[in-house]
Amino acid sequence: MINQFGKAQWTGDAKGHGSISTKSGVVEAPYSVGSRFEGQKGTNPEELIGAAHAGCYTMFLAIVLSQHGHTVEDLHTTSTVTLDPSQQPPVITKIAVSVEGKVTGGNITPEDFQKHAEFAKANCPVSKALGAIGEMTLEAKLA
Repeated sequence: MINQFGKAQWTGDAKGHGSISTKSGVVEAPYSVGSRFEGQKGTNPEELIGAAHAGCYTMFLAIVLSQHGHTVEDLHTTSTVTLDPSQQPPVITKIAVSVEGKVTGGNITPEDFQKHAEFAKANCPVSKALGAIGEMTLEAKLA
């Protein structure tokens, strides 16, 4: 088993502030109600979920493509996490994944790329963990 973790520290009430960090120490970022709901400087949980999802998805897709005889030259993924603050409590309602890849070898077609991209969306560990989200869409483009 591999155990990873993130940490959060918070000072004050709902208008307080805190910091989020990772086990490796690579991420050490401030967060607040302002950075989460008002576009102020700092990070927020949804941004970090998007980054984690994009990273997991991209790595998983590269592995799947390689296993099918394709050469991955470049993959760019964005995972956009939508938070609806009008619901009480606020709810993550959607995740939109967009991936563009430069892939060669194995006679890959746009349809093959789409199929592998869909498989990665359904099966990467973070996608599976996010299965409670109401909607997860995918836009896949072979460059």
